[in-house]
Amino acid sequence: MKKPEQNGEQKGIFIRFLNAIEKLGNKLPDPFMIFVYLAIAVIIASFIFSLFDASVVHPGTGETLAIQNLLSGLGLQYIVTSMLENFTGFAPLGTVLAIMLGIGLAEKVGLLEIVIRKTILKAPPALVTYAIAFVGIMGNIASDAAQILIPPLAAMVFYKIGRHPLAGLAVGFASAGAGFTANLLIVGTDALLSGISTEAAAILNDQIIVTPADNWYFNIVSVFVLTVVAALVTEKIIEPKLGKYEGDKIIDVSAEENPKANKGLRNAGLAAFAYIVLIVVLIAWPDSTLRNEEGGLIPSPFLTGIVPFILGLFLVLGVAYGKTTGVIKTSRDAVSFMGESIKDMSGFIVLIFAASQFIAYFTWTNIGTWVAVNGAELLTQINFTGIYLIIGYILFTSMLNFLISSGSAKWALEAPVFVPLFMQLGYHPAFTQMAYRIGDSSTNIVTPLNPYFIVVLSFVREYDKKAGMGTLISLMIPYTLSFLVVWIIMFLIFFFTGLQYGPGITPYL
Repeated sequence: MKKPEQNGEQKGIFIRFLNAIEKLGNKLPDPFMIFVYLAIAVIIASFIFSLFDASVVHPGTGETLAIQNLLSGLGLQYIVTSMLENFTGFAPLGTVLAIMLGIGLAEKVGLLEIVIRKTILKAPPALVTYAIAFVGIMGNIASDAAQILIPPLAAMVFYKIGRHPLAGLAVGFASAGAGFTANLLIVGTDALLSGISTEAAAILNDQIIVTPADNWYFNIVSVFVLTVVAALVTEKIIEPKLGKYEGDKIIDVSAEENPKANKGLRNAGLAAFAYIVLIVVLIAWPDSTLRNEEGGLIPSPFLTGIVPFILGLFLVLGVAYGKTTGVIKTSRDAVSFMGESIKDMSGFIVLIFAASQFIAYFTWTNIGTWVAVNGAELLTQINFTGIYLIIGYILFTSMLNFLISSGSAKWALEAPVFVPLFMQLGYHPAFTQMAYRIGDSSTNIVTPLNPYFIVVLSFVREYDKKAGMGTLISLMIPYTLSFLVVWIIMFLIFFFTGLQYGPGITPYL
């Protein structure tokens, strides 16, 4: 008879597997050094590739791309001259720091805590996990910003109701990251991918147009199914694995409520309403530059530049609440609070320096493109037919996420290959696009190349200073596997029953 675990219960095989991954992952060097080593590995690999004059033809542009050697004169020049630009130009850096200015102010003045007290803490505990999962999945309305907005707030919510904060962070990140492609609305991602799909379809038939609504029905169903899946994974796997929280971060949940808190909430709400009305007026104004040339919002400068609007909203909320409650007396107080929030992000900023160099080197050398194109060619040579080839393609895309994390860049690379290929087999481009979206989204949360993975890891370390990449990966694997399996099952149900993936869209042309 096996000895029971310390908690008195025999842990399941899967939990032990996750613990082993966490233990192994956390034995790796500090994430900063991991990215340094990966950058060195790319440098060496680029030299080896160059010895064989390796190159690849980009399937979209037809351009021949040679593997560029970072140890050549041109490569060394790139390393030296691009270092600062790689760091300061790393897109998530500006996004994260800008949003944290607003969120940090709202947190430091006590607004986030009082909102949690007044709302979620009073909600039925059984619904909290589902609510966070739903909000996370719907969060891609704000594009990538959801992946840094929702996890820390979800962690705080779980802490406040006596549950492990890392479980809240996990469901927040998993829903926003792995559930990125699903939504009840048609958002910027739909427009971006459908445009690439239309161009790829034109290789064989320039009369076929993929619209932003062509995956809409499938995405609507996905929101509700994945909400349930995320909540069940959290409550049945993640929380039992984590146990009781005894970490480093302590949040005072017993602090007395500011006597002017209710008035502060009211004024913050009024200020936010006025801010939103102003934005709506700016968008609705005749010939508004915030809309696209056709007068629509998908895509548009407004959605492209949504981060400043989110920052502005949190600043308005924080200042209105802080001034009313007396926490902010002068502008210096507000600036000081924002400074403290950025100070909390110092570890993330240091990590980004190394990560940005590795990602820039990997992109510059064209190694990722070479692997993707040759992998695609290999997949087409496998003797799978019909739906089995499609499933193989989903799995291929999910694995490719470990080399190319940008969804749009990856689809721009894959679409010219797979859309015409599957069209020749009789499949609609929008059907192929949906298969791509499943594979791309599911593994978003376990690839260190996802820049927001690094951000969330910094949030994890606020609650557990000993946590490493293994900690976050072990938390995300159950979500990735569950989302991928359930999504494939859904995909097959739609396929075999003839359900439409979008208005008038079935698997076949």
